[in-house]
Order: sequence, then C-alpha cells, then structure tokens
Amino acid sequence: MTKEETENGGEDMLIDGPETQDKELEAFPERIKLYYGWLFPHADMSKWMSYGNDGKHPACDQSYFGRREYSFTLENDIYMRFQSYKSASELEKAIKDHCPFKIDIGPVYSVDPAKRHAYSQSGDNIFTPVEKELVFDIDISDYDDVRYCCSGADVCLECWPLMTIAIKVIDTALRDDFGFVHILWVYSGRRGVHCWVCDTKARRLNNEQRSAIAEYFRVYKGNSNSKSKVSLVGPALHPFLVRSYNVLSDYFEKKLLCSQQLLSDERYENILDMISDESVASELRGKWQGNRRSNANDINIVRWEQLKQHCGRKKTSGLRRCLEEIVFSYTYPRIDMEVSKHMNHLLKSPFCVHPKTGRVCIPINPNLCDEFDPTNVPTLSKLLREINTGGLQAEGEKVWDRTSMGKSIRYFKESFLQPLLKSCKEEMEASYNAKNQQLKNSLGW
Repeated sequence: MTKEETENGGEDMLIDGPETQDKELEAFPERIKLYYGWLFPHADMSKWMSYGNDGKHPACDQSYFGRREYSFTLENDIYMRFQSYKSASELEKAIKDHCPFKIDIGPVYSVDPAKRHAYSQSGDNIFTPVEKELVFDIDISDYDDVRYCCSGADVCLECWPLMTIAIKVIDTALRDDFGFVHILWVYSGRRGVHCWVCDTKARRLNNEQRSAIAEYFRVYKGNSNSKSKVSLVGPALHPFLVRSYNVLSDYFEKKLLCSQQLLSDERYENILDMISDESVASELRGKWQGNRRSNANDINIVRWEQLKQHCGRKKTSGLRRCLEEIVFSYTYPRIDMEVSKHMNHLLKSPFCVHPKTGRVCIPINPNLCDEFDPTNVPTLSKLLREINTGGLQAEGEKVWDRTSMGKSIRYFKESFLQPLLKSCKEEMEASYNAKNQQLKNSLGW
C-alpha cells in the first residue's frame, strides 16, 4: 500500500498551517460529495482503466474492467479493499454513494477480486494479479536529511525542486532507456509525486521484471551511518548516471545549494565528511573557518567552487567521485522500491483530493514540470467557489471547464488518455489480425 500521510515540521514552513488543515478536514465530507458529483472525471478515469476493452471490437476482453481492484478509504479510516465493478457506471455510482476520502487503484486479477473467496474455497488457486501499471512513488519526506526548510509531510517551493529532479531523471530514463511511451505523472496531493507507466508491455511485467527496472534506478542506499549514502560502482559512471548527473548538478548548484544553505557554517561539515582525502577536507575546513561572509547565498556558491577546485587540483578519480557522490546524495531520486517491485501494491488514484490539504491530485506535464507549483494546485474549497461564481453553464460545456481544474483534465485527456487508447486499439487490431492469419494458415494445411 501507499504510505500513510504524516504531519510534522515547523508551522512557519507549512504550505497549509494546522488551522487550514483542520478546516479542510471539518468541511471535507460535504465538499467531497459535491466534488464527486460535479468535478471528478468519472468517464475519463474509466476509459483509462478499460484500456480499449469497453468497445465492440471482437478482440475486446469484456471481463477486463471488472477484474480491476479498487480500494476506498472512508471517513474515520474505514478501509474497503478488493472492490470491483463490472462497468463504468457501476464504478461511478459506488464512488458517489461511498464518497471515499481516498481511492487506491490495484491490479487487474485473473478473476473478479470481489469473488476471490469463492475461488479459494473451490481449491483452485487461481486468484492472482495478471496486469498492473508499473508505478513509482516518491515522497519528499524521504529527503529529510538533505532539506532544511521543511520536514516530514511539509513541503515548500524551496525543497520542491527535489521532486522536479525526480520527474526529469526517471521520465527520461523510462522513455529513452526502456522505450516506454504512455507515462502519467501525478501530484500526490501533499508531499510527493506518483508515476504510472501504462504501456501494454509495462502492465504485463512480472514481479521479477519490475524489480529489475526498480534496481536500475537504485543509487541512493540511505544508510545514515555511512558517510556515503549512494552507491556509484565502477571506475566511470554508467551512461544513464552521466545523463542524470547533468540534471542533478545543474539543480544542485542553481537551486538547492543556496536555498538549503548546504555550505553554511552550520552545515558544511556534512559535505566535508564525504571527501575521502582528509588533507583536502582539512584544508577547506581551515579556509572556511576563517572566511565568513555576510551574504549567505554567496558563501554557499563560493565554497562549492573552492571545493571543486581543490578536488580537481589533485586529478584523482577518487576525488572526482567524491564530487559526484555529494551531488547524488543531495539530489538523486529516492524511490519507494517496494511499491515499484510488486504487482499487488495499490497507489492513490489521480484526481483524488487529499483530506488534510484539500488539494487535488492533478497530473503533471513532465515537459513543464519546472513550472509546477504545489502551492497553487486547485483545492476543494477553491473549486467549489469557482462553480458557484461561474454563472450559467453553456450548452455542451463541462462543469470543470469553468474551474482551475479544467487545464489538468484537458491535459489528462488530450496528452495522455487519447494517445494511450489509440495505441491500445492499434495493438488490439494487430493482435486480432495476427490470430486470424494464423488460423487461416493452420486451416490451409
């Protein structure tokens, strides 16, 4: 399952203070009912979950949609797992009836998950996941040892670039190194991002194959007792890591170095500890102890340039690797590996609303992720105000067209869903024709 949202950190660093969160929670049950009635894109979400199997083509699997597992978290943490629905209208009705605080999406099983007990009692062990999107879950709380503006579930514009880096690095690798095309990035509603890889070949990966892909991305080892928190093997970086390093170092130097005050008097020892040559570390320490500037931003940049010069002067691969390790330790994506490795993990549905922040889990365009602002995401209260002040609805106009969520739904439909369904239908047609040709060939004998 996805990790439960937690609360901690300084109040002055919160995007939403405790009072705002309390008000959201108090009003949430009534507001979410209106949201599911007016704004949640039921039809488009069901189209996605159908993967083209809701049509009349003879190759459509009419049981496909009904074998998908959904999980609802209701008010007071009432948890409903292994929910399944035969049609889009049945799923929409269930969502509107239950008004879940959270919807999680699970795998497509070999049989209807709601009837799994009947199959287990028959003695046939046939209830098993057969399809699931390849997913990635990245939480900013996992970066608490390298961000100093926030902690826990709190996030602000100073530390959000860590999520932007994760999107850029992982999205590029999924497309360029693995050849995936249909990828959806989604804001989690509070503290991180989710990635859904929806290509047919991705959905049909077994657990071992998913683990292999997840391991491809494993660089951060997260051992707080070790000076090195990353594992960079070999004399030279793998081409994927070289490409990633270009992104990481750019954000490290232009964004995080100053915003997180990484080489301030209080913090530079953390970086000096990662330098393998003690003489270099000692020389830098002496220089920095006697050189304090009034402009804190300048001093972080100046000290980083000095560190690079000292490490470069020795011209040893070990010191070059130290520079790489520092950048990777502070910026490289920290993936929840277990979520990616196992087909039976559930992940929060896009377009859910986080009950503590009121924020909608909207898609993020990876090509524009630098522009994404978690503090400006549509909230439940804002959306309902926009509906109330939107005036009369024009003929053919969707309610969400008049709200700040319209842009997100259009992106989901036009840039993700339509190309995905086109691909699914082409694959379905090609597979159907190939089977027919095979049948003709066998009859010809």
